[in-house]
Amino acid sequence: MGPIWKSLAQSYAYLATIPFIPFLLVYFVSYYRRGDRKRAIRLAMDVTNVFLIGYIAMLINLRLNTGFGLFFIFLLMLIGAGLIGNAQNRMNGKVDINKVTRAIWRISFFGLAFLYIPLTLLELFFPSG
Repeated sequence: MGPIWKSLAQSYAYLATIPFIPFLLVYFVSYYRRGDRKRAIRLAMDVTNVFLIGYIAMLINLRLNTGFGLFFIFLLMLIGAGLIGNAQNRMNGKVDINKVTRAIWRISFFGLAFLYIPLTLLELFFPSG
């Protein structure tokens, strides 16, 4: 089981370093199979977010010399989910967990994609360690 796990972890690390590769790959495959551009973009965003979370967490850990990066991202996502859930509860009187989860997942995609550029440039030009 060791070599398989190691190769999966290394593949994830490579794809997370350059997250627009999985985005384009998922987008083109989904668009080719279904023909729906909007749905293909959403699916590509959802899949790429997994890679962005890992990469941004790693950059935060390197930059701040801590192991809290992943937990910090999830903490922000939980706070955002609470705020959106509260707004939904006030407007509709109930919370739709699926909509809250989808909204937080997509909002985090945009936030992490925004952080990807400056943190990557910072690490390239001023390496930590």
